[in-house]
Amino acid sequence: DMVLEVAEQVNIPFTVGGGISSVEDVDDLLLCGADKVSINSSAVKRPELINELSNKFGSQCVVVAIDAKQIENEWYVYLSGGTIPTNLKLFDWAKEVEQRGAGEILFTSMNHDGTKSGFANQALTKLSELVNIPIIASGGAGTVQHFIDTFKKGKADAALAASVFHFGEISILDLKQELKN
Repeated sequence: DMVLEVAEQVNIPFTVGGGISSVEDVDDLLLCGADKVSINSSAVKRPELINELSNKFGSQCVVVAIDAKQIENEWYVYLSGGTIPTNLKLFDWAKEVEQRGAGEILFTSMNHDGTKSGFANQALTKLSELVNIPIIASGGAGTVQHFIDTFKKGKADAALAASVFHFGEISILDLKQELKN
């Protein structure tokens, strides 16, 4: 119901994530107006789901969200909103999801999320050099400069933020103008 309501109100593409674990789930969401889906924990638990979704709906429809935390010098994948650790390494998993047919990766640094101290640009750079699909940066946005840095230094293709917009700390119009400049 919520996807239907959003689809009626917005005229921009939108991605739906959370609790998606089957081709049928995606079919229902797309019929309700979603343009893409984002999967995370279900992809780790059953990687062939990525293949199934990209084969049926096209890779442009499949975003694989990867929550990862840097521990010492290694990045590890986490599930359930960054609460459950796995033994999967970020860069290995990113390469696999691309090979399985993901069209984009949404990378959230759990070390940076909520800190407003900037994105994980070193990890983003490595991801962008490793895979040939768009990388969306998430976790750490606090200033306009953080967005500029993640595009220039982190080589991200897109950037996600929430609280800086919700609380009016950064105006979307101002950000767009600064990025254009």
